[in-house]
Amino acid sequence: MSEILVEHLSKTFASKDGKVEALKDVNIEIGSGDIYGIIGMSGAGKSTLVRCMNYLEVPSEGRVLIEGKALGDFTEKELRKQRESIGMIFQHFNLLMQKSVIENICFPLYIQGKKKPEAHKRAEELLEIVGLPDKKAAYPAQLSGGQMQRVAIARALAANPKILLCDEATSALDPQTTSQILALLKQINRDFGITIVIITHQMSVVREICDHVAILKDGVVVEKGLVADIFSHPKTAVARELIRRDAGGENETPTGKIQDEINNGEIIRIVFSENSAFEPVIANLILTFGEPVNILKADTKNVGGVAKGEMILQFKKDNNRVEAMKQYLLEHGLAIGEAPEYA
Repeated sequence: MSEILVEHLSKTFASKDGKVEALKDVNIEIGSGDIYGIIGMSGAGKSTLVRCMNYLEVPSEGRVLIEGKALGDFTEKELRKQRESIGMIFQHFNLLMQKSVIENICFPLYIQGKKKPEAHKRAEELLEIVGLPDKKAAYPAQLSGGQMQRVAIARALAANPKILLCDEATSALDPQTTSQILALLKQINRDFGITIVIITHQMSVVREICDHVAILKDGVVVEKGLVADIFSHPKTAVARELIRRDAGGENETPTGKIQDEINNGEIIRIVFSENSAFEPVIANLILTFGEPVNILKADTKNVGGVAKGEMILQFKKDNNRVEAMKQYLLEHGLAIGEAPEYA
């Protein structure tokens, strides 16, 4: 059974300029113990969707089911109880600045009615898990961004949730700290079986930690599936753009010098994994067919713990053996797709 099921969910907000459709007929299924990414550009509706998942925002249409139970059927009291099983962490940590680290972690336990000794014992256990056992007396202002996010994760875990919603949880952190926080989340998922939903605009976050991903654009899910599949065979322009940005291409445009090197020959994108990287496929391709191949770009990424690389190749103009060369690449385990940003 799915841990989270989003069915035909839409959310409309009223504004001075009329109605704004933030989400339109969203359907997502998240399995128990999964790490699921929801990604899109700014304004795609990601944060609205995650807030609908715990009914901090009530959908205009559709429903959200947690372990088969529709949140819209709950009374307000039942909904508050349900939210105890759904932890949440945010981009800017949302810690109580006037409270010590241990009191921040204890806060949700006090709300549940736990006594101070019991709450402190649980908080100290959580500080061990997140790697901050010596910071219990510190205050948030004395911590780094990564340390504050670790405290926020500990607080989110205090009530033993089954689900952890992460809304741009690493966006305020540097790359090294981001990797450390993602490693911690993977460890929590592995050790406790907690289902994790990652909301992000960074494909690098999705490919490092997520099993499945849904891509949002203008409130619509335009593509979803296994991260490895979408990385290898992106079907939409949004997915291709997110992958391009992940490769460091935010400011890359194939103009100027690069454009001068493209002489109207066909351009393709190939993706290879660790299983297709044991031989020099491109070199052997050139030797087999006696035709030159221009490598416009090459990059390697870790996707779900598997090394995957991509290349943008250009064949010589008027090469009448291109289809045979592409077939050769397919037979040697490489995936082939379009590279419209170089067209």
